[in-house]
Amino acid sequence: MMAKRMSRHAAALWLALCGGAVSAHAAQPTASTDFYPPWQKGANNPSQDQGFEFTVHEADNLADFHGDIANARLILYVGGNYFFAMAPLVKAFETMHPELKGKVYYETIPPGLLVRQMKAGGRITVGNMTWTAKPDAYFAGKIAVQRLIDNGLLAGPPTIYATNQLAIMVPKGNPAHVRTLNDLGRPDIHLALSNPEFEGVARQIKAAFEKAGGKALVDTVYDAKVKDGTTTLTRMHHRQTPVWLMNGRAEAGVTWRSETIFQKERGLATESVDIPPEQNVTGIYSGAVVKDAAHPEEARQWLAFLVSPEAQGIFAHYGFGKP
Repeated sequence: MMAKRMSRHAAALWLALCGGAVSAHAAQPTASTDFYPPWQKGANNPSQDQGFEFTVHEADNLADFHGDIANARLILYVGGNYFFAMAPLVKAFETMHPELKGKVYYETIPPGLLVRQMKAGGRITVGNMTWTAKPDAYFAGKIAVQRLIDNGLLAGPPTIYATNQLAIMVPKGNPAHVRTLNDLGRPDIHLALSNPEFEGVARQIKAAFEKAGGKALVDTVYDAKVKDGTTTLTRMHHRQTPVWLMNGRAEAGVTWRSETIFQKERGLATESVDIPPEQNVTGIYSGAVVKDAAHPEEARQWLAFLVSPEAQGIFAHYGFGKP
């Protein structure tokens, strides 16, 4: 029995590393697997001709890479904070630019890892597959985008298009009775938190903890609890947090509020606990054309689209604020 339980947890960890939704799968998810990606049953794949379908729930799931790279005329590197909004955004964009229908390719791994891929010439390896996808535009937090403009990787000016705030995410029923950020410092609560090494949201999370309980709380959750094993840092993406909550590996985490809204909309077994305004932190999302982009005009069209009423309505649906 223990071996089976460990096998399930190992599978959950592996799948969590894959991230969010990307392509269609042959069978509907069952009750025991519906918290694993892909969740949107193909809605996040903008390819027109998807060919032979081979997406296996819990086994083969390339979850952060969307579209047909061979026919792409617009390649976007999108920080995964709104992977769930990209499908409706792409659909609305294609309505405005029908010549690009089926020709948008995008990736949603963390912004810091996207920079590493950019510096590698767009080349990336996942499992046994290697391919090249040189970006036309890059999207992350305002500070990160400006830094890349200053360093010559992006061409300014940046486009600011949305804001977001944090929330505490817990499993359905909130078994640890979490009410505040200070509760997350309790030694009996196992946490899932974003990794500061490559997730920009970790800076906002730390800032919120400091507002709530000072540096002592930050040190507790991001140092002491990491050392004693009651905080687990994501190995790739903050989207690991809800998976770990739903498979019993953690009892609380801090994510963007938009992620909690998406989870609720999908009927997944998580809940959110609000963070009071005086302790919360606002993230500002920005993007810019990549220097020497292959498709700069299409990139500028996407940037202009993000501040359009159509795109802003999609962002608002998931709780994002206006720029």
